[in-house]
Amino acid sequence: MFRSIIDTIRADIQAIKDRDPAARSTLEIILCYPGLHALETHRIAHWFYRRNLKLLARIISHLNRFFTGIEIHPGAQIGRGVFIDHGMGVVIGETAVVKDNVTLYQGVVLGGTGKEKGKRHPTIEQGAVIASGAMVLGSFTVGENARVGAGAVVLDSVPPNSTVVGVPAKVVIRDGRRVDKLDHVNLPDPCKQQMSVLTERIQTLEEKLARLQAMVELQQTNAS
Repeated sequence: MFRSIIDTIRADIQAIKDRDPAARSTLEIILCYPGLHALETHRIAHWFYRRNLKLLARIISHLNRFFTGIEIHPGAQIGRGVFIDHGMGVVIGETAVVKDNVTLYQGVVLGGTGKEKGKRHPTIEQGAVIASGAMVLGSFTVGENARVGAGAVVLDSVPPNSTVVGVPAKVVIRDGRRVDKLDHVNLPDPCKQQMSVLTERIQTLEEKLARLQAMVELQQTNAS
């Protein structure tokens, strides 16, 4: 077990070395990276949580948030080699699953919508990257090596090897190929629908006006 813990910490440190060009030494990473502190403290809280010492786990989680600015529920499952860059404002919910080699930037929320029961937070597959300020809300999966753009709001599953952006998030790149607009689900265009309704209404009014003018002209002819 001790060997496994050491291997996990090494994997987490190596992930920072591989993905952050500002990381200059192992000592700097151990002393100055709140993302690493948050992860290792969470692993302690999670150990107690799994043994039904949930109050103690929550206290450790609360202290973790106080010192790092990163809130990870002790029930969340987090793999090896996860990198939380900067980390301030990151929130990871109770039933979230973050698998190996995932990268999360500051302000990321892995939350729920408040409608689900049981598994209500997302699963982030290996190698995914969630950019700053993105919100992933719901009990779906973000696929392997997927990319979620900064500020995106993800409300549905993300395919593997794809990039999603926007509110709500949509796929813009899949398997290295830019997705054509026709590849998206055809959503109704409210402006186009309204213009169509107005056009039909105008045509109906013009037809009524033409009939009225014809009736007036007929009455004038009969009167003369």
